[in-house]
Amino acid sequence: MYQIHLAGTTYQFKNLRTLMAKASPARSGDFLAGVAASNHLERVAAQWVLADVPLKQFLNEVLVPYESDEVTRLIIDSHDALAFASIQHLTVGDFRNWLLSEQADSASLALIAPGLTPEMVAAVSKIMRLQDLVLVAKKCRVITRFRNTIGLENRLSTRLQPNHPTDDPAGIAASLVDGLLYGCGDAVIGINPATDNLEATTRLLYLLDAVIERYQIPTQTCVLAHVTTLLKAINQGTPVDLVFQSIAGTQKANESFGINLSLLQEAQQAALALKRGTVGDNCMYFETGQGSALSANAHEGMDQQTCEARAYAVARHFKPLLVNTVVGFIGPEYLYDGKQIIRAGLEDHFCGKLLGLPMGCDICYTNHAEADQDDMDVLLTQFAVAGGTFIMGVPGADDVMLNYQSTSFHDALYVRQVLGLRPAPEFEQWLQEHHIFDTHNRLPSASQIPALFKPAFVFADE
Repeated sequence: MYQIHLAGTTYQFKNLRTLMAKASPARSGDFLAGVAASNHLERVAAQWVLADVPLKQFLNEVLVPYESDEVTRLIIDSHDALAFASIQHLTVGDFRNWLLSEQADSASLALIAPGLTPEMVAAVSKIMRLQDLVLVAKKCRVITRFRNTIGLENRLSTRLQPNHPTDDPAGIAASLVDGLLYGCGDAVIGINPATDNLEATTRLLYLLDAVIERYQIPTQTCVLAHVTTLLKAINQGTPVDLVFQSIAGTQKANESFGINLSLLQEAQQAALALKRGTVGDNCMYFETGQGSALSANAHEGMDQQTCEARAYAVARHFKPLLVNTVVGFIGPEYLYDGKQIIRAGLEDHFCGKLLGLPMGCDICYTNHAEADQDDMDVLLTQFAVAGGTFIMGVPGADDVMLNYQSTSFHDALYVRQVLGLRPAPEFEQWLQEHHIFDTHNRLPSASQIPALFKPAFVFADE
């Protein structure tokens, strides 16, 4: 039992899971789940109590039973006690103060990352302002590699997302060329298939592989089909760079996705065996989002942000190239408006980076949310200032297949220009060699198509 007497009222929280939920900043999903604080005073009381909880308590009081949840078992069994030793004496509040201090630099944050559990980082995020989340995340440096190097300082990568409602090769090609001409695609060229089956997935994988080979683009490709579909594609010899899967923070939620840890392990080993990386072997790509566990009725009584942080423990285990929080995609039932989406995006980035993950953000919203593109501009700018690893590049910021609003090729140009950010170094060199960017990473003044692309794309017969 946790309790505090505040403003003439005694607030009691029966366990750590309840305390975490009540301390979480207000969002519609937690109200929907019935776990949110009833008012601002109760939330402040919970945050006050949470600040005094020792970090060691999160190892002694698990939020989901060890015996019934493999994510909990992964968190506890993989905990690095040696990495935790230097901060094990701290409370959540002390930990916040240390993270904001100059002593917590990039090197020291990297050293403690294996000793942190998702619940610890979720807890400290709940007592931080937005500027705190930005400052600490900015200090975290997470570098991954496959055909290029992601996450270096003063770099911001993009996923080129040329989705098409019927997976039409010509439509995909048009979006793909458009994105490349704006310098997008160094994180991954990734397609959400309109139909998740082996035939469609294989066709798209060969299409993307043909682009990479023909133009010698130093990046990686991915078709965001279910992991079982990608395993079948690998087994029949299809060129697969990155294995994708949506993941969540409880065993039950992952089961609702049709996955478990052993299946992800099998997929990782299959992808590694292909040896398609040229500068590294980080071959997994995960997507997450606050509210996914609740939408599957699998949140185990936790608040959605803590559930989300637990998904990062799953991701961390498989050493991914990319992790993407699709922050506003699930809808206003979980993140109601622009304010909640902005907060969630910065929380997710902070938590993932502290745990040692290469965090990107799909800065997005659905058309029935109380949000607009101005809100997305705010999150885009704050995310980039916080050292975000990558963002989405969608034609016109409007995904015509998934039917949601994201960030455009122009948005990537904007934030790189304003903050002096550059693409991944290998991709940057390719852009400059082919006169897509000049030596200052600006679009050339001439409006003509670079010579590289003058022979028109022809995919249908490849």
